[in-house]
Amino acid sequence: MSRSGSAVNSGLGAPRFQMSTGNRWWIYQAERFPLAAHTPIIGAFSLAAVGYSVLERGSRHLPARQAFVAFTCSFLFFLQLRLADEFKDFEEDCLYRPYRPVPRGLVTLRELAFVWAGSMALQLLTAFWLTTHLLPMLAWVWAYQLLMSREFFCRDWLKQHPVVYMVSHMLIMPLIFLFASACDWITAGYIRPSQGVLWMLVVNLFVGMVIEVGRKIRVPRDEERGVETYSLLWGQPTALLVWLVVMMASAAAAYPAARSIRFTQIEFVLIPVIAVSALAAAAFLKGNQSGRGKWIEAISGVWALMIYLGLGALPLWLHSYGVGN
Repeated sequence: MSRSGSAVNSGLGAPRFQMSTGNRWWIYQAERFPLAAHTPIIGAFSLAAVGYSVLERGSRHLPARQAFVAFTCSFLFFLQLRLADEFKDFEEDCLYRPYRPVPRGLVTLRELAFVWAGSMALQLLTAFWLTTHLLPMLAWVWAYQLLMSREFFCRDWLKQHPVVYMVSHMLIMPLIFLFASACDWITAGYIRPSQGVLWMLVVNLFVGMVIEVGRKIRVPRDEERGVETYSLLWGQPTALLVWLVVMMASAAAAYPAARSIRFTQIEFVLIPVIAVSALAAAAFLKGNQSGRGKWIEAISGVWALMIYLGLGALPLWLHSYGVGN
């Protein structure tokens, strides 16, 4: 039997740790989908989607039901992306990252499949509860997720073209945002998104790239065999430059989006963060201390959080008090 075949078989039938089900899943989320880190960003993401649509319609009040459905479905979409990674990366994880939860037997792929199916059922129920008009959009996101999980049926080619690989996978971000915003504009009777929402889709594409590149930049001593980070593929200087460029691109796209809701003041917040990010990148290149990649990853998360709050909760709150351009 080949090495990869052994890995697959041993992973699927690996004995689970002798601990309660609750403890196993708590450990899994802490390692692979930490709620404390993901929930605030997904909450801001959902609030931006619904809040932005509300402001574009000329309203000032956040609809609680729409916001709840947007958050619930968005949270489950991002969870599904993590679950998809567990399946498509399983063989490589068994070979190079046996410490991860699935290869070491903490949870099984069969259990994750049940979680995935349950999350889809919950999305279907919540979307149906809001409006049946959301169901086609839900199906579109599911379909794209399926293509991603199969690496668009051209895994080897994509692996040879990392930029195309990244863009093809980051397109899921605007798709999820479109669904979340549709929780408002579809229920309000609109049949298509506004121009401002279209700009927000561009913002989300670049924000997704900021997060994706930022989490895969490491110092040499932290690189792992079999893990294709951007710092390994392109070198640290190029990877950091790309990170800063897509950050600036997301800020540039945020301006016309902010102008549509009369809140261009967001740029006064984003520009200083770009300056801090550039300083962090310069400091990163000057040392080789283990763990420095966490700096870049943390800044990427803060960047996403600030953009989503700046184009959602903050302008909605200010406009409700008559403040704005």
